[in-house]
Amino acid sequence: MSRTINISNRRASFEYFFLETYTAGVVLTGTEIKSIREGKVNLTDAYCIFQDGELLVHHLHISPYEKGTYANHNPTRDRKLLLKKRELKKLQLKLKDQGLTVVPTRIFINEKGLAKVDVALAKGKKLYDKRETIKERDLKRGHDE
Repeated sequence: MSRTINISNRRASFEYFFLETYTAGVVLTGTEIKSIREGKVNLTDAYCIFQDGELLVHHLHISPYEKGTYANHNPTRDRKLLLKKRELKKLQLKLKDQGLTVVPTRIFINEKGLAKVDVALAKGKKLYDKRETIKERDLKRGHDE
């Protein structure tokens, strides 16, 4: 692999405080992994939910593969995330707290060539927290110039 794939969800870091992060495998079809390797992924509106004891990622948009034929994939289908049972139980217990959610923060290809998703247990920011983030970013930008 000449090019490394590392697509991050910058909007999630603006909208949420990250409490814990986990790296999960993701169940994909053949054309989905090819699109990821081309970098055609959008994480902006993606979020994770538990369904029947499994962690699924919703609204992770993987564009259809250009050279795919009739076997091309549905771009916004729900995809199963692969975590250890202990991690899944821990996340499920913490999600019962008010205002916590699980959001995908980054998708990348590891050294073995497998697609991985970093997910974070997150708490939503209030409006004044978002203003503080913007202020800090502007101050940091001002010092760099």
